[in-house]
Amino acid sequence: MKIGELSKATHTQVETIRYYEREGLLPQTDRTEGNYRVYGPAHVERLSFVRHCRRLDMTLEEVRTLLRFKDSPPHDCSVINDLVDEHIKHVTIRIKELKSLQKQLLDLRNSCAGVGTVEACGVLSGLSRASLVEPAIQALGEHHVNGPHKASGQRRSK
Repeated sequence: MKIGELSKATHTQVETIRYYEREGLLPQTDRTEGNYRVYGPAHVERLSFVRHCRRLDMTLEEVRTLLRFKDSPPHDCSVINDLVDEHIKHVTIRIKELKSLQKQLLDLRNSCAGVGTVEACGVLSGLSRASLVEPAIQALGEHHVNGPHKASGQRRSK
């Protein structure tokens, strides 16, 4: 199948497929005389695996690690379990942060009755006050966890 067919079969955009190929998550494909990539069932399975891992919010490096183990299984799966345990910790932190974010947004929303002028809007004035404090918080090193996170003891990136 060609890349468009792989895209439809896996519900993945063509550019995402090309990106995963560049990142080494998908193996190189054979090409036709017209230089079209040719994919098979193994590509569908591997891309589906990658997409599922990404839906679980795993980083590309975590996915690479899992694919290496999938391609060459270790004698025991403790390293895989360690990777998943580290990811669970990351998700737990994100859930706490999202609950905090939800509370902040609810507090902001409750600060405005929704009637009156924009100049008197509690949401806008609350956002303005918080925006002056935020740079100081970032300078202290507090940040949102949605980007790179630790996995198997090393810093990972998405």
